[in-house]
Amino acid sequence: MHQGSCLCGAVRFEVAGELSPPTACHCTKCRKHTGHYEAGTDVPRTALTVFGEDKVGWYHSSEKVRRGFCTVCGSSLFFDPIHHARIGIYMGAFDTPTNTRLAMHIFVADKGDYYDIADGLPQNLQ
Repeated sequence: MHQGSCLCGAVRFEVAGELSPPTACHCTKCRKHTGHYEAGTDVPRTALTVFGEDKVGWYHSSEKVRRGFCTVCGSSLFFDPIHHARIGIYMGAFDTPTNTRLAMHIFVADKGDYYDIADGLPQNLQ
């Protein structure tokens, strides 16, 4: 069981089972939503239990995706591709060790100019 929360603790969550290796997304929308690039893992919706769900706000960043955040402290928590069986959880929200390693970088064509990607992981332009 993996546990996590927002900064203030108003939203907490549990994930049953192992976590998939996370990816780092460097697209403009993820950078603006999180304040840097976003690292997240996808989990089956059925494996996620959210406590304080009434404190989760959703921003529809496109017709296909909404992004979840705590309405109390503003912490970015979820990346929800609508109508999919999986939901993304931002790695920084986990309280317990995840036992994962970053697998790859995506949308690196949009990355910020203030940092380099030098970890040797695969990089996709989109």
